[in-house]
Amino acid sequence: MPTVGVNRDLLMKALGREYTEEEFDELCFEFGIELDEVTTEGQMVAKMAGQADVDIKDDDELIYKIDIPANRYDLLCLEGLSMSLNVFRQVQSYPNFRVVEPKNGQRLQMVVKPETLLIRPFVVCAVLRGVTLDKARYDSFIDLQDKLHQNICRKRSLVAIGTHDLSTIQGPFSYEALPPEDIKFVPLKQTQEFNAKDLLDHYKANDLKLKAFVPLIQSSPVYPVIYDANRTVLSLPPIINGSHSAISLDTKDVFIECTATDLNKARIVLNTMVTMFSCYCNEPFTVEPVDVTDSTGAKETYPDLTQRKVEVDMSYINARVGVHFEAEQAAKLLTKMCLDTAVTDGGNKLCVSVPPTRSDVLHPCDIMEDVAIAYGFNNLPMTVPKTVTVGKQLPVNCFSDLIRNEMAMAGFTEVLTWILGSKSDNFELVNRPADVDKAALIGNAKTVDFECVRTSLVPGLLKTLGSNKEAPLPVKIFEVSDVVELDAAKDVGAKNIRRAAALFCGATSGFEVVHGLLDRLMEVMGVPEGEGGYTVVPDAADGCYFPGRAASVYFRGAKVGGYGVVHPEVLGRFGSLSPASVMELDLEPFLAL
Repeated sequence: MPTVGVNRDLLMKALGREYTEEEFDELCFEFGIELDEVTTEGQMVAKMAGQADVDIKDDDELIYKIDIPANRYDLLCLEGLSMSLNVFRQVQSYPNFRVVEPKNGQRLQMVVKPETLLIRPFVVCAVLRGVTLDKARYDSFIDLQDKLHQNICRKRSLVAIGTHDLSTIQGPFSYEALPPEDIKFVPLKQTQEFNAKDLLDHYKANDLKLKAFVPLIQSSPVYPVIYDANRTVLSLPPIINGSHSAISLDTKDVFIECTATDLNKARIVLNTMVTMFSCYCNEPFTVEPVDVTDSTGAKETYPDLTQRKVEVDMSYINARVGVHFEAEQAAKLLTKMCLDTAVTDGGNKLCVSVPPTRSDVLHPCDIMEDVAIAYGFNNLPMTVPKTVTVGKQLPVNCFSDLIRNEMAMAGFTEVLTWILGSKSDNFELVNRPADVDKAALIGNAKTVDFECVRTSLVPGLLKTLGSNKEAPLPVKIFEVSDVVELDAAKDVGAKNIRRAAALFCGATSGFEVVHGLLDRLMEVMGVPEGEGGYTVVPDAADGCYFPGRAASVYFRGAKVGGYGVVHPEVLGRFGSLSPASVMELDLEPFLAL
């Protein structure tokens, strides 16, 4: 959950009354958020510096740090938080956000060039007119951008926000993608001109904050850039704005642009920015639209502040909440959650108008949840569940714990490794073919370290061995955990398989050690060797093992595991110089014994 820090005095002023810490904590709980901490700027700075706690002085301004649900982007700033709490307390009606045409009748234009399809294809824009800023409002404006960048924008990879003083630039604007050497401007907080290539090198070497965003575009042959009619650079998204159009406390008209790889996210971010700060416009809660012509020539107007309609059955709400509400009562409760609601179908349904600030409302269950919050979780009646069940450990988990105990008593130390890994670790590095029919792959992997769900525990044990080369020999480690394989017969298309694996590394390979561990596990499970029990068959097919020093384990005719001496090439790839042996065994076939 994201945490937003707000000045206590400013918050109380916006709420229109003074709350004690306990009273405000209770209000937060009723609204579905949490007062996490009361601190000061001095204490926050000291904490970041690793210093001891600093006492609060009488003249220190208190900061309330409040935990916000991850999908409530409208609560990430003082303006949105205070507005929602006031509506919840029924001391303020929810504002009607409106798109108003410019006084001269001519909308600003943004033209997107086709080259942007190579890098960041989308841009949406809007204008806030007649804004009155002071330091607190300015800081809140910048802080909301940072919070959105870290949250829905996924560290600017999906959306990047640019804000500009409209009085310093002139439309129409163009969104282009050019070779980095052709983009030259003075960036924000700098005094000298850079071309885009040199600027990214400068940030990579000197700026701890901005260097994290450099990889988003650095490898591209073209960089995105926004120009005004005079070819003045507004921004180099998603990195930095130009200094020419920087906003200040004297700014009256704010031009907001959001470039993106995800158009839906860009719309949400733009709506959040303009609705939260339109309250400071000369005509509150109004936004001026901008026409955006995309790379195909199609024209779209932003922002879209129309309200969505969601229909919900009262029977669904009553069944899920556990309270019988009349439709009018539920509609009144939803009004406290900024959701204007009408009763339809003779009281059997609700037609809920979802404002542009509530992008979190996606399904009738979200409406039901808001009814429960507005009614009060503490007011819900306590009832005995209609089903009588006794909680207990799943058989596979109980069985796994017994196996862990046996392996630990055999002198092995348990490790816990990632269930996600790279395709290289899972297949190539252990000399196994990439079986795409079995492995569950991550569709939008953000890093090569987490590309697929493991199909074996062995790579994790080998990585652990390679990361602990300083450990004294012999190394004896084990893991009892799940692997995942695709299975079309399952409703989710995959299945979890509980396995046990062990590794021995020492002056010798320790083949007899893992073989002995296998025999011990079979003994305690009551599985005899031979017909009707388990059998061991030499295996030359698994490239993970040294030829002639590997075997497969069968139980009642089905293969349930294997063991052997790890191939020296495999060991070398994981950074181990000492010989090692591993054993891996499916546990679920033995559950019914």
